[in-house]
This record gives sequence, structure tokens and C-alpha cells, in this order.
Amino acid sequence: MGGNKRIVIAIDGPAGAGKSTLARRLAERLGFLYIDTGAMYRAVALWALRSGVGLADELRLAQLAKEAHIELLPGGRVWLNQQDVTEAIRDPAVAQAASQVSTLPCVRRALLDKQRAYAVASSVVMEGRDIGTVVFPEADIKIFLDAHLDVRAQRRLRDLERAGQPASFEDVRRELAQRDQRDRNRAEAPLQQPPDAVYVDTSGMTIEEAEEVLLKLIRDRTSNGKA
Repeated sequence: MGGNKRIVIAIDGPAGAGKSTLARRLAERLGFLYIDTGAMYRAVALWALRSGVGLADELRLAQLAKEAHIELLPGGRVWLNQQDVTEAIRDPAVAQAASQVSTLPCVRRALLDKQRAYAVASSVVMEGRDIGTVVFPEADIKIFLDAHLDVRAQRRLRDLERAGQPASFEDVRRELAQRDQRDRNRAEAPLQQPPDAVYVDTSGMTIEEAEEVLLKLIRDRTSNGKA
């Protein structure tokens, strides 16, 4: 696809819209590298929690973000400082901490360089909250994935139950609403749809249906010379 040219596919959207699952599947289908930026923030948050660093201590958090050796491996595995933290970063407490840490400009700037470095080496599918607006404003293809809050909460609840972390629908919905509020209203790189992104609402789709919609969109765009 695209000859020797490296392609950047940017997928943004709120928590629970299906970004991680779809980006991973698309990367596998296309033979691209999958970059989960949310996992990078979670890794920094995990390190902060384990080190006893306060979530308001911007100086120390920026230092952790700069020094963190984060590896994103095939199959969605995440390593932090030579340790597999794939399961640890999915803990709800870590997710909540990451949501706070990611609002800090110093942390976002520290991880920005790491995120951009990935795309120098290979074609990537990168997902997060500010990929098409800040990390890769010149991305070849930009997609904004969305879904109704109730649908996103139900999906997140299923994920937690599968991981053996039972929760209530009301609690999950409230937490997602709070994260939406933080993501959309933070001063640094707020969540917003890039004007040149394709909006896709996955509320009524299965993962397989959404994957095919996005794959067709990407192939149409890359085959007609736009990417």
C-alpha cells in the first residue's frame, strides 16, 4: 500500500469508542505498526503510582515521562523499563490516574517526541485524543471515532468483566463522562475532531462491521492518490 511511502493513519475519539481494538486490527490487516498512545500515558501513570509521585507534581511527572522506556509490541503488549505492564496498565485506578496525568502539558510534550519517532521508521496506525490535531496534523488519513456514551459505557463494562474486574454500569458511565469532560476541556491539546477527519459513529456497529468500514475508507483514500 502506497509503495515505499510511509503512511500515517490518525484515529482520534473519546474513551470507549473502539479506537484501540480497531486500530490494532487495522494495523494487522495493513501490515502497519500499531501505536496506542493511551497506553503510553497509562505507563507513565503506573510508574508514578508505583513510585509514590503525586499526580499534581508536574516536574517529577515530566521527568518520568522523559525517562520512561516504553515499548509497544505486536499483539498489544506494552513494556515499561524492561517490564511487561500490559495487564497492570488496564487497572481502573491506573486509567483514572492516566486521565489526570494526560492533562499536563509537560507530560504531553515529553511523550510527543516518542510518538512522532515511531512514524519515522514505519507506516503507523496511531490512536489517541490529539493525533490528528497535534501529534500528526499532516497525517495521510484522519478518522474521528465516536459512539453514544451509553454504548461506550456498556463496552467498557464488558471489557472490565472479561478482565475479572466487575463494576456497575452507572459507575463506568459516570467515569467515562468525567473523562470526556477532562479530555474536551483541558488547556493542552483538548479532544476535538480535526476539520479534515472522517467522522465515524460506531454505536450501531459490531467491531467487525466497523473494521470493514474503516478498511474501505483507508483503501479508497490510499488508492486514489490522497495518501
